Amino acid sequence: MTTVTDAATTVPERHYTHHDGRGATPHRSNPAVIHRELTTLDVHTGMNVVEFGTGSGYSGALLAELVGPHGAVTSLDIAAYLVRWANLIHHERGLDHIRCHVADGTAGFAESAPYDRMVAWCTPPLLPQAWVDQVADGGVIVAPLPIAAVPHLTVVAKIRVTDGEPSVDAVFNGGYIEATGSPKDNLDLPGRWLDWENRTPAPSWISIAWREHDDRLRTGARTALARLLRDALTEPYDEGELDWPSWRTFAAAQADPQLTMAGLTPGLSAIGHSTTTTAAVLQQDGTVLADRPGSSSLAVLRGWLAAWEEAGRPAPETYSPVLTRGTDGWHLRLSR
Repeated sequence: MTTVTDAATTVPERHYTHHDGRGATPHRSNPAVIHRELTTLDVHTGMNVVEFGTGSGYSGALLAELVGPHGAVTSLDIAAYLVRWANLIHHERGLDHIRCHVADGTAGFAESAPYDRMVAWCTPPLLPQAWVDQVADGGVIVAPLPIAAVPHLTVVAKIRVTDGEPSVDAVFNGGYIEATGSPKDNLDLPGRWLDWENRTPAPSWISIAWREHDDRLRTGARTALARLLRDALTEPYDEGELDWPSWRTFAAAQADPQLTMAGLTPGLSAIGHSTTTTAAVLQQDGTVLADRPGSSSLAVLRGWLAAWEEAGRPAPETYSPVLTRGTDGWHLRLSR
């Protein structure tokens, strides 16, 4: 059996990620993370595998090495440019058991199903029913999934499908770009659940879990973002270095309907609480921002942080995952 480490010694990573003809592609994942996910996927020789998110083509080449010449790999991406180049590079290397297609991966690819293994390098809004339907009995899916209806709150889940029902074997920290219906041209903005954004005087955005209670003009989201940008209260979180993966998972696991995520500073996310009249968040650099010192949202945020510290800053892997059936698939939520 070929291991991921073995495959990585055979597949020329930079030939894919920095190809002389195409140049560097920004739509690629960290090779170490790719290796982790593929190790979790547990691919064997001769398997039929599908990946969602072709990217540079590197992950598909690793999969082709793992399944061997008697296996098959299907790779899907919404970006035709990436698909064309990946197909060409695979062909140049003599790989004839991998095929890349332009497709919306959230619908799967029934043409080549059933699959023994599925892996996703992009985050769907939930575990699609189509994926579950297209996995062979006993098959495995490794994919990032949202754990709350705001951007960037995800874990990577290992899911096993038995008799058509998915169950979660394990979760661990991680996440990838959102799966969208068209190529994403701005990697700094969320691709989903963006309730308001400003582009002047500087880029900023907000996502509110209570969007169904906002009006059609997004007055609540606009107001909450404006309150946070006023910097009425700004203070450091002084309980030591911030463990962002632990904090964001804990915040999501609260399942609070007022959960809020914002981008107030370029490159930094912020997570907290907001209502139609108050807002408070903890930013990724360890800064607390709130609409005013006596903010009720600030009180809630401080309560969450105190509970997080009391719990010992739990790692994402320590939560209990629960899948619940929705209209078009399965929602993943975490609890302790």
